[in-house]
Amino acid sequence: MTTEQARRGTRVPARAQIMGWMLLVLVLVLAGIVLLVWRFLQNEAMNKVTAALEQEGHEFVNFAHVGRDPATGVPIADPEVLFETYLGQQYPDAWEALIGTWDTPTGLQARVQAQDKGTRTAVHEPGLLERISHDPNRQGTARTGAGPLRWVKVEVHTREGGHAWFITGHFTAADVSEVHEVVRTLALVSACGVLLAAASSWVVAGAILGPVRVVRQTAAEISEHDLTRRIPVEGRDDIAALAYQFNAMLDRLESAFSTQRQFVDDASHELRTPITIVRGHLELLGDDPQERDEVVRLCTDELDRMTRIVEDLLMLAKADRPDFVHPAEVSLAELTSDIDAKVRSIADRRWVLESIGEGDVVVDAQRLTQAVVQLAQNAVQHTEDGSEIRIGSALSLGRLTLWVTDRGPGVDPAEVEQIFARFAHGSGPGRGGAGLGLAIVAAIAEAHQGRVRVLSEPGEGATFGLDLPAWPGAVPGLVPSATAEEAHP
Repeated sequence: MTTEQARRGTRVPARAQIMGWMLLVLVLVLAGIVLLVWRFLQNEAMNKVTAALEQEGHEFVNFAHVGRDPATGVPIADPEVLFETYLGQQYPDAWEALIGTWDTPTGLQARVQAQDKGTRTAVHEPGLLERISHDPNRQGTARTGAGPLRWVKVEVHTREGGHAWFITGHFTAADVSEVHEVVRTLALVSACGVLLAAASSWVVAGAILGPVRVVRQTAAEISEHDLTRRIPVEGRDDIAALAYQFNAMLDRLESAFSTQRQFVDDASHELRTPITIVRGHLELLGDDPQERDEVVRLCTDELDRMTRIVEDLLMLAKADRPDFVHPAEVSLAELTSDIDAKVRSIADRRWVLESIGEGDVVVDAQRLTQAVVQLAQNAVQHTEDGSEIRIGSALSLGRLTLWVTDRGPGVDPAEVEQIFARFAHGSGPGRGGAGLGLAIVAAIAEAHQGRVRVLSEPGEGATFGLDLPAWPGAVPGLVPSATAEEAHP
């Protein structure tokens, strides 16, 4: 296996690439959303806890300013009494603790109000309250055996100059767990969305790339022996445009291969006879000088005929190419005069220029001259010396007509269609040549988006005419006012 084959063999299919890139983008987006939601919910939960703790602190401050001893009615000065009086009136939320601490000569003292025993036990973890009380910050988070403890404290100054602190704390494990549960649910939904997107993208990518797959399969099955397969074009999207262009390419390839096969078939069909003649005479060539000269002359004639056949076949092979004709603006009167001057040298006939069209036309002057000269040569082959041959041109209603009329035996109406085929000959006299001349004339007419017309009655001559658009964009199908039919009723 070559390196190129190995590279092709390991290439990821386009369908999988489309699905992979879509899923990658989707996963990155969803992962970013999950992280943002997680951070937002966590911050929101902590902000709510902090706001609740601060609210408890404000309520204690308000009580401390107006609080009085229930027994004496005087303002409370003792922090222990202050905390006991206030905490006795409070009902903390779950996982919340209200704590009062103050310094004494024997150490830090504390009073705790909480709903459950577990919270009170966690608050009394050794060293925890002392760390919080002497922490210079007003709020913070402490690590405990029951999880993180979010706390806010208010410092209280006693009249004896001692220090006391009111602390509100909340164990955030339940809040964090709730946030994590929401994030897990969101992640699960996102995972389901990714799976659904994977299935959908696989199906959609397959549907979109279906025509491309058909193009690939069709291209793999096409050979020079079968270029007839086409891809059905549906819709107006890029894939449909690709299928359309691929079909157009197949049309061009089929036309090229058809032209090539026809050229080979025609060449082998028509060249076989002169080759056989030349070989047969050379094999029987003797020592007689006169016989040698006759054989050389005959072989030379056959080789010249082969050369003409090959040139005509090559011209017909080029007829399907877009550069077969090179239209340019020319004067129809000058073109007709030039053609008349050239056909007069073909043979001893009575040439008559019966009509000259006036105006400018956009055509390939050389190809049209070649076509009319070929029609004139065809007329010469079917007439005798001194016979009249007329040529002419007309221009009307956007149509150009050039014609050649002879007084020969004419054309059988049943043979009109077939005489323009390659190597075809009419049934009458004058069947010389390879039968390619009229095929070339028809090819030149078709290259100009026109056609060849034949008007003939057996025994009364024939008129061969070229009916073409006079310029690009001329209205097709209009009958000119002065055509070969009007000139020769």
